[in-house]
Amino acid sequence: MTTTATRKIVKIDEDKCNGCGLCVPSCAEGAIRIENGKARLLADNLCDGLGNCLGHCPMDAITIEERPAEEFDEAAVARHHRDSVPASGAACTGRLAAGLGGLSGGGGGCPGSTARKLHPQPAAPSPGGSRQGGSASRLGQWPVQLALVPVSGEMWQDADVLVAADCVALAMGDFHDVLLAGKTLAIACPKLDDVGPYVAKLAAIFSSNRLRSVTVAHMEVPCCTGIVHVVQEAMRRSGVQIPLRDVTVGVDGAIRRIQ
Repeated sequence: MTTTATRKIVKIDEDKCNGCGLCVPSCAEGAIRIENGKARLLADNLCDGLGNCLGHCPMDAITIEERPAEEFDEAAVARHHRDSVPASGAACTGRLAAGLGGLSGGGGGCPGSTARKLHPQPAAPSPGGSRQGGSASRLGQWPVQLALVPVSGEMWQDADVLVAADCVALAMGDFHDVLLAGKTLAIACPKLDDVGPYVAKLAAIFSSNRLRSVTVAHMEVPCCTGIVHVVQEAMRRSGVQIPLRDVTVGVDGAIRRIQ
């Protein structure tokens, strides 16, 4: 039975919101999501009204108001967290699934998201000493999308992890050699993706595996720094302390700062 009461609850001013997503990982209940470029409160019963998200909004678009609303429901929050963790090897659907036929295997998962270990090799030097075809790929595993990577497995054991915003690899011409070499990779977009499930998934990865270090790489534009907050909040929830390095990349591909 749904009960309502006049209580404090988050209010988001859509006119002020720029969709940066910094508020999403700061909400431990996962009550905020970026939809159509704006922050949205998913449901009244997911918001405890404490306002942990307020201080993370650079546009002052989030306030606390008092109005009739559903009571905060911890059980609903638990169900929301459980349902929001992306499953590894998400099933293919629609015409793609029909076209794949038996390729997806007995589990029904998409073959493109099947976890596998790769063995990157350096490019062979040409007789003149230069490398043929440019730098070799340093990618050591597949898949790489944070929504698709498994929570556990060989790729995470004693791993140095790189969590990178999507645009970093496109901006940095030497991304593979400078940042990726020797690391397990997970990529995501803190601006366009729903990062709430990413916090829960990274927390599970951090707590379930023996990791040596985590590097988070992002662009210098303000909306991209949300991925740092995602990683920090995930580490806080996991209860595990892992050495963390923060790399800021300029739009020209140069590393601006390492912290």
